[in-house]
Amino acid sequence: MRIKEVKVYSFSELDTQAQEKAINKMYDINVNFDWWQFIYEDAREIGLKLDSFDLDRNRHATGNFIDSSFECAQEIISNHGKTCETYKAAKEYLSDYEILFNKYGIISEDNEYQFENEAEELSDNFLNEILECYSIMLQDESEYLTSRKAIVETIEANEYEFDEEGNIV
Repeated sequence: MRIKEVKVYSFSELDTQAQEKAINKMYDINVNFDWWQFIYEDAREIGLKLDSFDLDRNRHATGNFIDSSFECAQEIISNHGKTCETYKAAKEYLSDYEILFNKYGIISEDNEYQFENEAEELSDNFLNEILECYSIMLQDESEYLTSRKAIVETIEANEYEFDEEGNIV
């Protein structure tokens, strides 16, 4: 048996080159789990079920309303801040829906089909806007979690230790 001694350093004690090496080796530390679950949960809370997403050049999100577009818009108004893009989209949708409803007044057999088609088109457009908002949230979160700042925060919060070359020990 032999004993090997190694000097151990905190991240801040490493020289710049060793810090960069440590960061590069730990590039995925914040995204090697289901990091998107918080955003999926936020969507569920407003009545949107996210099914999938992609990032970067193919950035998009897919999903559907859990109940209705109207209920989703009301949940957004109740739970998202006024500066949030989802809030703005929900306000616009509810305003457009009110205009549509006032346009037709009393819904009868004569105008029910046309009203439902226009209401469905409004709903589809709102869904696409909300999915776009969530795809941007997912992209932003991914970019933050893989940023130098976030990686360093994780290293320091977990008090990881390194050898003088920047290898985790």
